[in-house]
Amino acid sequence: MPECAEDGCEAVAAVRLHVPWAADRSVCTAHARALVQQDGVVAEPLADADGEWP
Repeated sequence: MPECAEDGCEAVAAVRLHVPWAADRSVCTAHARALVQQDGVVAEPLADADGEWP
């Protein structure tokens, strides 16, 4: 499993974020919850990441 793309985060990535103004990236569930609150950001769960959802 890939690691979260956010700086300083070593958690496992579980969500692919599609960000209109930046590159798409894979992040952990904690970062996804915060980042998906922004207009236009779409979250897509990663395959095989079922165990990463709290």
